[in-house]
Amino acid sequence: MADKKVQQTLVLIKPDGLVKSLTGDILSALSNPKRKIMGAKIVRVTRELAEEHYQHLKDEDFFDELIKYILGEYHTKRVLALVYEGENAIKEIRKIAGATHPEEAHPETIRGKYGRIHSKTNVFENVVHASADEKDAEREIKLWFRPDELVHTIFPTESKETTKTELFWK
Repeated sequence: MADKKVQQTLVLIKPDGLVKSLTGDILSALSNPKRKIMGAKIVRVTRELAEEHYQHLKDEDFFDELIKYILGEYHTKRVLALVYEGENAIKEIRKIAGATHPEEAHPETIRGKYGRIHSKTNVFENVVHASADEKDAEREIKLWFRPDELVHTIFPTESKETTKTELFWK
């Protein structure tokens, strides 16, 4: 039996998920009494945020199309960013999300039900993003959220003096 470990993970409902009004269906699919939402917000993604989020794909041929997709150039300029916390949350949520490639995703997963490959752009419209592993989850959560935007965080924080006292990631 695998060790149970409390984890936090980032989930993004991408522009195609929002424009198709899939938010309720996706949240229902991710719902589990052992998994809780620690933060949620609607974000208008900047180019800087998009490029930082997808930095590991910057050398791929599809990088520019991917950036346009997450910026909302094909659908809407909004993304719903969520942080979930629970035992083995990363693995469990990725299983529910399904394979990144919509045609390879099991039909009962989020991406299998709602994803598609856009024929004109060849962009994978896969509806959601879910952190791949613990390292990515921490990096992505810190990229998309400030500590004070989360009900609870498992990552270290510190206070710094600014015009007011705020929490910052260490």
